[in-house]
Amino acid sequence: MDELRTPGRRGVLKAMGLGAAVAATTFTVGPAAHAAVSARPAPRQADQQWSNPIIRHIHTADPAVLVHQDRVYLYAGRDVAAPGATDFLINDWHVFSSDDLTTWTDHGPRLSWRDFSWSDGAAYASQCVERDGRFYWYVPIADRGPAWFSIGVAVGDSPLGPFRDARGTPLVSGSDPSAPTLNIDPTVYVDPSGRAHLYWGSWWELRYAPLADDMISLAGPIQTISGLPGFWEAPFLHRRNDLYYLSYAAGGNPATIDYATSSSPTGPWTFRGTVNGRVSSPTNHQAFFEFRGRWYIAYHTSDLPGGTQFRRSVCLDRVEYDAAGLMLPVQQTRQL
Repeated sequence: MDELRTPGRRGVLKAMGLGAAVAATTFTVGPAAHAAVSARPAPRQADQQWSNPIIRHIHTADPAVLVHQDRVYLYAGRDVAAPGATDFLINDWHVFSSDDLTTWTDHGPRLSWRDFSWSDGAAYASQCVERDGRFYWYVPIADRGPAWFSIGVAVGDSPLGPFRDARGTPLVSGSDPSAPTLNIDPTVYVDPSGRAHLYWGSWWELRYAPLADDMISLAGPIQTISGLPGFWEAPFLHRRNDLYYLSYAAGGNPATIDYATSSSPTGPWTFRGTVNGRVSSPTNHQAFFEFRGRWYIAYHTSDLPGGTQFRRSVCLDRVEYDAAGLMLPVQQTRQL
């Protein structure tokens, strides 16, 4: 997600308390639940049963998705900025789950910046991945030290946790001169050989480091990755067949989601263009996933009533590939 670098950010975030936890809530977002009254409606695909935004009872942003045992787990920050706010305010991450992409259960906040003793605020774009039956949640949070943002990792025994700080210290620290000033938007992928890869970055700088087998330490030096036109933030790495896709928010704010491909998770990368166009939110953040043989993109907009650039809402649409394996432009849908 975007970082505006306002000097008062950390003080504001620290002063605001974490909202009370909520019980698991199940809800349906589909044709029967919501009429299409959008000022700019888009047609629902023939087999699409959900309506966008898919999360409607709270504002959510920066989606990441994990598919486990035929169930989709959606990890998202909860935007709690007031309607007239001029900055982001995200204190925790919620987990939602579904077995049909239409009926979702909100399991409530499952992780907060408060769960990291070395943090003093901000729960930005994260990702949870599974390895060997354990679940590792990579999170960018404000650091109590001189650094602005660092990346932590929490671990749990199920997609819902409970999660705990796996290190007690940052995995990537903003105090490290080899790390970028703004350590946000981590994405992790474990390739078929068992090697784990970490990308992250913002403000025009993309960084990479290999992860050790323990998933909570680096296995090599931090590298700066260049050659991705317009890279701004929000890297996301996924694989389909034998091709790797590195997508990212491009062009600043407002942003498109562009992508590049490679036969290796570490490149070299061939730029392929835009897969998801601009949305109603200046920021744009994506996650790609496969579920029951079909591919999808989760992303956020500001489409919910009362939405602003600091009060966003997660959406879901189909992703199609051509015969060469390239992603076709996403047809964004909206039904309110």
